[in-house]
Amino acid sequence: MATTVTLRRWQRDALIAFADRPLPDFLAVACPGAGKTTFALAAVRNELGGVSRPIVITVPTAHLKKQWAESAARFGLHLDPEWHPEHGISRDMHGIVVTYAQAASARHHLRRLVDGGIVVLDEVHHAASDRSWGDGVFHAFQTADVRLLLSGTPFRSDDNPIPFVRYSFGDHGEAVSDFEYGYGEALEEGGVVRPVYFPRFDGHMEWMDASGALKEATFRDEVDRADWSARLRTALDTDGNWLPTVLNKAAERLERIRHTHANAGGLVIATDHEHAREIAARMATIVGTAPEVVLSDDPKASDKIENFANSDAPWIVAVRMISEGVDVPRLRVAVFATTTTTALFFRQAVGRIARWTPGLTTQPAYFFVPDDHRLRNHAATIAMQRRHSVDKRPTPDTPAKDPAALDDREEQMSLFAALSSTVLDESTSAASDGIDPEEAPIMSNAGDLVGHPFDLPPPPPLAGRAAESGVPDALADIRSRFAGKRELRDRNSDRVRTIARILGWEHRAVNGELNRRSNVHRITEATTQQLEHRLKTADQWLEELTGR
Repeated sequence: MATTVTLRRWQRDALIAFADRPLPDFLAVACPGAGKTTFALAAVRNELGGVSRPIVITVPTAHLKKQWAESAARFGLHLDPEWHPEHGISRDMHGIVVTYAQAASARHHLRRLVDGGIVVLDEVHHAASDRSWGDGVFHAFQTADVRLLLSGTPFRSDDNPIPFVRYSFGDHGEAVSDFEYGYGEALEEGGVVRPVYFPRFDGHMEWMDASGALKEATFRDEVDRADWSARLRTALDTDGNWLPTVLNKAAERLERIRHTHANAGGLVIATDHEHAREIAARMATIVGTAPEVVLSDDPKASDKIENFANSDAPWIVAVRMISEGVDVPRLRVAVFATTTTTALFFRQAVGRIARWTPGLTTQPAYFFVPDDHRLRNHAATIAMQRRHSVDKRPTPDTPAKDPAALDDREEQMSLFAALSSTVLDESTSAASDGIDPEEAPIMSNAGDLVGHPFDLPPPPPLAGRAAESGVPDALADIRSRFAGKRELRDRNSDRVRTIARILGWEHRAVNGELNRRSNVHRITEATTQQLEHRLKTADQWLEELTGR
């Protein structure tokens, strides 16, 4: 029997459009927080029609692999986020979740695996981040029958066309989307995204530039392009006055919000690892609690984000780790304390605090930013839908781009030194300075979303464990199969360590013998049933060894 899922209006309309698409590729553009994951999984299950076909979800970061797998489980679809080309796919999984980097490197494996299947490319503009990634993704998924492309951020304008995206003029011009749902539409509909306000702070900064010259300026002053980054970097220096003042203001705002939204959280986006730790130390003195710090090279980064999302801790400090797709709905306040000023990154960052929380009638969010003209422009235009336009390649008659024109270049830091920074005229950066004055008030008295029911076919059957107990046909909170299998693998590993210690064997030898006794070829490919059987076999072996 079909299962009814409640969708937002745009998700229902996009699902109908996806089902009626004339081509294998379908590009859906929706603002951050709108619910692209739910739409995509409903689309996949509807497309399957109860018949097993290979599924591959491709995401920008490793953290999102687990998040997608958990979301898929609520649709009765079991996806393995720990897939490796050498291991194959377990028989009790519908498909896998990989990163773009994995897709590019494992292109030949994936090309065979996905033949005739369904591919979802989340935040598909990442496939053009590197030319080798784009070529690899195109090769990996060219044989799929269906490719659902998702994006929630403005596409880059560069020389790398995005795989499977149609353009208005061949490989150039504007990207042609099949469905769009903008921030303005989401605000007007209500119950989808929050209105985001941008308290901006000017300042007086003094620094020594790369040549050793002493300079000073406010954010309102006209300075050479070469000094833009130095001025911003000086404001963000934790030893100055500007950043600690803004952190104080943000902490005060979050404290007021927590009077009505008890577990509301705040995010500070730092420039680098050292900067993040310095900001965390400052925040600890301001709020009396050390914030969580998430660094890109920390193997526990994903777990830290998940733990923060499920806690009521007030603050988290991150370096580019909390990007698009990472779902921490309780975030209501953010501080932009990074020198990365591209429109793409800015919009991704804003998306972290724009997600609607059911049950609250009013929930404005606040993004504290330097009054840098680049960030000011991004804030003013963020409600506009922007399309990816691939620049025409330079010809012998057209000069190449001036590297100095790229606003995210690292400056020459040989003699640079931030000397001082002070916040100026806070009253000119009031919280009423929002994304769009005409749109901001719309959510003030909005209730929660009124859903639209949509009938989905049952999930396809599986081999292995699914054949015995059935796949949970679950549009509800259930435990994903991969999480249960991870726990079983961990328990198996514990038994192996114990047996190895008793016998004095190497772990490899114990694993080999245990696999032989339990008839498991490779633990990474084992089904849930096989892992449970292997665990019982290990317990029996331990009983033999200990005489209990």
